[in-house]
Amino acid sequence: MTESTLLPPVARREPTPTTLHGHTLEDDYRWMREKGSPEVTSYLEAENAYTAASMKPTEQLQATLYAEMLSHIKETDESVPFRYGPWFYYTRTVEGSQYAIHCRRQAVDGAYDAAQPEQVMLDVNQLAVGQAFMAVGGMVVSPSGRLLAYSTDNTGFRQYTLHIRDLETGNDLSDTAERVGSFVWAADSSTLFYTTEDEVTKRQDKLFRHRLGTPAAEDALILEEKDERFNIGVGRTRDGRYLILEAGSHTTSESSYLPSDTPGGVFLVIAPRVDEQEYTVDHRDGLFYIRVNDTGKNFRVVTVPVDGGGREAWKELVPEDKDIPLEDFDVFAGFCVLSRRELGLTTLAVARFNPDSTLAAPHSISFPEPAYTAAGNINREFETTVFRYSYQSLVAPASIYDYDVAGGTSTLLKQQEVPGGFDSSRYASERIWATAPDGVSIPVSIVYRRETFKQNSSNPLYVYGYGSYGYPLPIGFSASRLSLLDRGVVLAYAHIRGGGDLGDNWHDAGKMMVKRNTFTDFIAITEHLVAQGYGAKDRVAIEGGSAGGLLMGAVTNLRPDLFRVVLSHVPFVDVMNTMLDASLPLTVAEYEEWGNPNEPEAFAYMSSYSPYDNLKPGAYPAMLVKTSLNDSQVMYWEPAKYVARLRTLKTNQLPLLLHINMDAGHGGASGRYDYLKEIAFDYAFLLRELGAEG
Repeated sequence: MTESTLLPPVARREPTPTTLHGHTLEDDYRWMREKGSPEVTSYLEAENAYTAASMKPTEQLQATLYAEMLSHIKETDESVPFRYGPWFYYTRTVEGSQYAIHCRRQAVDGAYDAAQPEQVMLDVNQLAVGQAFMAVGGMVVSPSGRLLAYSTDNTGFRQYTLHIRDLETGNDLSDTAERVGSFVWAADSSTLFYTTEDEVTKRQDKLFRHRLGTPAAEDALILEEKDERFNIGVGRTRDGRYLILEAGSHTTSESSYLPSDTPGGVFLVIAPRVDEQEYTVDHRDGLFYIRVNDTGKNFRVVTVPVDGGGREAWKELVPEDKDIPLEDFDVFAGFCVLSRRELGLTTLAVARFNPDSTLAAPHSISFPEPAYTAAGNINREFETTVFRYSYQSLVAPASIYDYDVAGGTSTLLKQQEVPGGFDSSRYASERIWATAPDGVSIPVSIVYRRETFKQNSSNPLYVYGYGSYGYPLPIGFSASRLSLLDRGVVLAYAHIRGGGDLGDNWHDAGKMMVKRNTFTDFIAITEHLVAQGYGAKDRVAIEGGSAGGLLMGAVTNLRPDLFRVVLSHVPFVDVMNTMLDASLPLTVAEYEEWGNPNEPEAFAYMSSYSPYDNLKPGAYPAMLVKTSLNDSQVMYWEPAKYVARLRTLKTNQLPLLLHINMDAGHGGASGRYDYLKEIAFDYAFLLRELGAEG
């Protein structure tokens, strides 16, 4: 399909240059920031109309894809119940309903009994009545079990309202608060601590204490975090003894504690913040267990008595492994779980506590496949003999297991059912390594359908990437992905630097003044996959979202010839203008990820890759760029400006489409059926442009 028969919107150009450090940033579309103005709304609606017209020939394909995806979902389903106190909690879905229903049943002799009456705590479908968008931010049951604190967002802007529900009556109390982030109950079940965000930057910066039955205006301000790099959050230790207040930036953290049975007390700092040091805290038998990176990037575990002083009193429990990062450390009454990342894959090891609180030799949980994701699931009980974990891979649906600590064995509780004729033996996954320009080996996870795959450079190839914030790219199962695999598309997931796939050092090697490694890694992986015959050189599609949208823009500017199709979701493409505006959400805190362009060296480096500022005349791949009007992470105007400028520069006739969800935020549609329709739309574009409609 070409654009010859359809004319895209033409955005008005109004030059508003910015000059800094002797360099001028040209911007003809800054007027698009006027959210809600008639001109902006009209332009966005015109873009949607153009995209709808361009995609009209794919409507039958979209319907087919949606039906396929829906056929692979068990629409009426129930999660594995988990115990918390005298109750078992679970969620369930009902065919035809967009949202989950959160429920519980009373335990009988410590066990789950399906014959016990179900209590519906929160039916999100009811909350969503009359709303175009609905998301639940958090849910916390009081220690008494009677009250539920929960938060909701009905715009997609991730601006949450706090509610408290009496679970005996099913009614919400008058207690409420706005712009809430985290929240936690004190032991008395009548005191709730919560954090709120700054109205402009959306930074979680204040901690309040609320007494049940009093108006929010009377809530006590306990702490205000002044450092603009830091957000705060509040929670509890697993044993329930202490409330933990954490302040964290991208590189530094600090935790304070308060006994949960003395809510009127003062939070005390466990260890004062030190630049470039991060730590997390849990508690067991009078000791704080601290996972910390004070001796190196891969973290160690130390203990310190609750009343036993600062860093000088720390006693090492688990030394740092210089080769294998320690991602997490879970503490229970009789054992702990060490989550490490070895060659980019998660490992789980369980170690029992000796009587003197040292650790016995750990026992590793084994996993059968070359590319997978494993993690602790919901483990609320401190006094327990089992550890619950989840496992999934590119070909194996999500499974929930209980690991028996004494016996050293795992029991499968549930594997997600995939109806519609799914047979995992028809698919295969691989883990390979590509070499970056500087010689570093980069892991790649691959999945394909066995009978359609031929390693002879004929298959359409899809490559996904992210590569920022130290976030490890998950290797999980996707039922909707089957629609691509069954049409012969080979899917690859690029574990590029800037992500956390090989630990913090991997993150550091792809941020700040070495951010370009992220982009060259992705290009090297794509070239390697094509060279090794995993895909045809003229049938390569790529996808990324948010910071992964920055990746899409950067690699497309660097190598437009390498890609045939680009799917870019809520892309962070206007790097310079955003990072020069400290009034926007995230900007100041993000200096530790991207750099501060007010500094000349950072300005020069960042402007060398900023997608919006590096567009130039030439041929570009087919592109579908998607955003949401109420996105609070990447403002809608970034992709809108990017598309408008690119339209003035691209010299070929491949499609360039912009779609704006006018009722959602950073994550797109909130309802599960609506979200599937969005995926079907994306896949229809991708398959059409690859000539793989099937």
